[in-house]
Amino acid sequence: MKKILFIIFIIAFLTLSGCSSTQFVDSWRNSEISVFQPQKILVLGMTDNLTARKIFEEQLTMAFTKRNINAVQSSIELDDKFTNRHKTKSEIDEIKDKLIADGYDAVAITAVIGVDDKREYKSGIYYPMGFGWYRFGYYYYRYQGTYYDPGYYDDYKVYHVETSIYNFNQDEEKSLVWVGSFNIVDPKSITDSVNDYVEQIVKQLEKDGVIQRLEEVY
Repeated sequence: MKKILFIIFIIAFLTLSGCSSTQFVDSWRNSEISVFQPQKILVLGMTDNLTARKIFEEQLTMAFTKRNINAVQSSIELDDKFTNRHKTKSEIDEIKDKLIADGYDAVAITAVIGVDDKREYKSGIYYPMGFGWYRFGYYYYRYQGTYYDPGYYDDYKVYHVETSIYNFNQDEEKSLVWVGSFNIVDPKSITDSVNDYVEQIVKQLEKDGVIQRLEEVY
């Protein structure tokens, strides 16, 4: 019976763990910037969903702060409607000049750059229940329909997300410090998806040597 329960647990775990996940795709770091120690970095989530923007910016800001990086959420510094409309190049330059005047020397921008609709066929699964019941009629009556889940099509979305860090102190052509690409697969919850994504960003930033690991800070 324990073996049967273990099998069912594994199947359930694999099903739940596949619901929402962040997958690392690729990253690049500017080799000409050996040390990146911003005095003040703006964390900006490019989305019209204010709730998602605030949760994301809070989480990434917190991760930076733990590593002694002075980070500020754009939802505090900029208007809530900042991402609601397209801006001209001159308007963006004005915003950048204002940020520099306010002491910012870097910005971390995250945006969804594409969305794919996916369909996956999931075959039926048999659940072996052992030999706990010896009377066929009662056994079948009680558990009919529970041994086999028929196959079905699962429709879900894959969000292609990029996070880029720019250094305002560098020339425009050399200001990109780091960029990372990730896929968020079938997100179900804003909070869970954001937490997972921020965790993956920080892990890759540490791996690429852009920020310090926590154990190196303390």
